[in-house]
Amino acid sequence: MSLRLYDTSTRAVREFVPIQPGRVSIYLCGATVQAPPHVGHIRSGVNFDVLRRWLAHSGYDVTFCRNVTDLDDKIIRVAAQEGVPWFVVAERNQRAFTWAYDQLGCLPPTVEPRAMGHIPEMIELMQRLIDKGHAYAAGGDVYFDVMSYAERYGKLSNQRPENMRAAGDTDSDSAKHDPRDFALWKGAKPGEPTWPTPWGPGRPGWHLECSAMATKYLGETFDIHGGGVDLIFPHHENEIAQSQAAGDGFARYWLHNGMLKIGAEKMSKSLGNSLLIPAILTKVRPVELRYYLVSAHYRSVIDYSDESLTEAATGYQRIEGFVTRAAEVIHDVDAAAPLPQAFVDAMNDDLGVPQALAVIHEVVREGNVALAAGNKEQVARLLAEIQNMLDVLGLDPRSARWRESGGDHRVRETVAALVRVALDQRQAARARKDYAAADAIRDDLAAAGVIVEDTSSGPRWELAH
Repeated sequence: MSLRLYDTSTRAVREFVPIQPGRVSIYLCGATVQAPPHVGHIRSGVNFDVLRRWLAHSGYDVTFCRNVTDLDDKIIRVAAQEGVPWFVVAERNQRAFTWAYDQLGCLPPTVEPRAMGHIPEMIELMQRLIDKGHAYAAGGDVYFDVMSYAERYGKLSNQRPENMRAAGDTDSDSAKHDPRDFALWKGAKPGEPTWPTPWGPGRPGWHLECSAMATKYLGETFDIHGGGVDLIFPHHENEIAQSQAAGDGFARYWLHNGMLKIGAEKMSKSLGNSLLIPAILTKVRPVELRYYLVSAHYRSVIDYSDESLTEAATGYQRIEGFVTRAAEVIHDVDAAAPLPQAFVDAMNDDLGVPQALAVIHEVVREGNVALAAGNKEQVARLLAEIQNMLDVLGLDPRSARWRESGGDHRVRETVAALVRVALDQRQAARARKDYAAADAIRDDLAAAGVIVEDTSSGPRWELAH
């Protein structure tokens, strides 16, 4: 089965056929950096990282563009409250997002454009829209004329223009032809940053930014546009309108990840229930948080709780435990080992990661049986399958990314060396039949959080979770 993806614009699962054979272009609406990221923001980054990894594994050359909105009304408000320039707020929070993406193992984007670095492209797009009769300047602002595009406006969000409310993106609608018209450019206001344009100084509207950046880096028509479902309207609807009205094909597939909620409320910056990434990472390791975020289908709603997070961490630890034990027996795995067909089918079915994880857990169960039976050939085959599946999802505990996470690597190497010394002393005590001393060493290690398991190939240990 070839890759099939749910396309919001058609409200159907479609076979994915890229514009250029062997190449895929993706634009993901990234952070608006008025605050540091909570776990809901990072879900989008992780979900689309899995898409990117699967496409790459499937043989595609992927260009992944994830933007940064480094100026908007919210950033200006935060800067005013703090009494600092807007770019101080933007830079601080942009670094926090970059750190969070890295902590959760997201591959760096091919390009990560910042909106304020693309004012010339935005001016050019506005001029094209004005020339085609789809935009107009009024009172220092520039607006998109929704009714000039009425026959197609609302298709993504499945709405009709006559049923839509006012855009609500300006202090007053008095300069607009229609209250539903949205701002492409906002005229200069005291205390706000401005840039010159043929229609007067000001700053861009939010929707204009993404259209300009997407087409600059991916071309007039590209493969996939992604983001959270909360962006479908008005943001993505407006992107389509202004881009296609200007003559660009724009995105051929629209993918949207579901929200992360606490109870009945969407997790957002405006609510007191936001859970920032550093706080979450005091409860679980980064790889366990990644596992939690991918274990639900990307289009589903996640209802966050500490209990569900802990359950996910325990699920990952079962996989990790097998990989660790098997790696003590099998030191090298076949990186070219084929993936189980059930895993491939799950991933090709609209990125069915929950079903793919079920395949991994089933293979882990087979692997544990093979380990107990001492069947090294079987263990080697299953370990290779598991690691290759985990690699696709960015979850392989033996990868450099996760071996080096969760603390200082040199400290953990030192701990491992000290535990090995204690185990050697325990083995020596057992050899001379001093079982009391051997038991005391084991009890001391357990009190320090080190669990020892005696196996046919010698003692093995792991940190208690």
